[in-house]
Amino acid sequence: MDDIREQVRARYAEAARSVGGGCCGPAAQTLTLDGRFGAGLYDAQDADEVPAEALAASLGCGNPMLVAQLAPGERVLDLGSGGGIDVLLSARRVGPTGFAYGVDMTDEMLDLARANAARAGAENVEFRRGTIEDLPFADATVDVVISNCVVNLSPDKPAVLAEAFRVLVPGGRLGISDVVAEDRLTPAERAERGSYTGCIAGALSRGEYLAHLADAGFLDAEVELTHEVADGMHGAIVRARKPA
Repeated sequence: MDDIREQVRARYAEAARSVGGGCCGPAAQTLTLDGRFGAGLYDAQDADEVPAEALAASLGCGNPMLVAQLAPGERVLDLGSGGGIDVLLSARRVGPTGFAYGVDMTDEMLDLARANAARAGAENVEFRRGTIEDLPFADATVDVVISNCVVNLSPDKPAVLAEAFRVLVPGGRLGISDVVAEDRLTPAERAERGSYTGCIAGALSRGEYLAHLADAGFLDAEVELTHEVADGMHGAIVRARKPA
């Protein structure tokens, strides 16, 4: 598990450096990505609402803003917040009476996210260092948990979903984007289609995802496949709620 986590950390540290590495780096550069991942999955309005550096650092497989349906006054937590794009978009949607948190294990991404928050003038945001398997938050402290193509990077996905359940208030909800495999693919076949750090090899199947959500205690879980990223592998919308 530690080897996988270090591979992921190193990959995302390099991604942060490539778009400026925070407040002291050069101007943002667009990462080399195709239409299956990254900034192109956000609509023009979302793209205009965040600093260019936050948009360029997006490595996700979807747009959690289309999933979470955030409301003013809500407290939101983004798992694996990276350069901060989804935290900043969330902060706008929940407004001054709400709050948006991000958690990430990569110092370079945290530096970049905090610099992007300063550029955006966002005051209702906070970025914390930690892993998504052991969240630095107390029980029942957020209304919504979001994430963008990060759960598949974890070597312990049941722990991630259990932690998301723990920090949600009763009645809180999970709304994330992730890469999900068709049930027909074995773990070995998923690994043949791409790397772990490329968000492919570590993906759960749809059935596995639903089972882990149920085991964590979530209700009304659904996994909706949205677009193909490799043969039998899809970007997906994952929704569930914690019992009230």
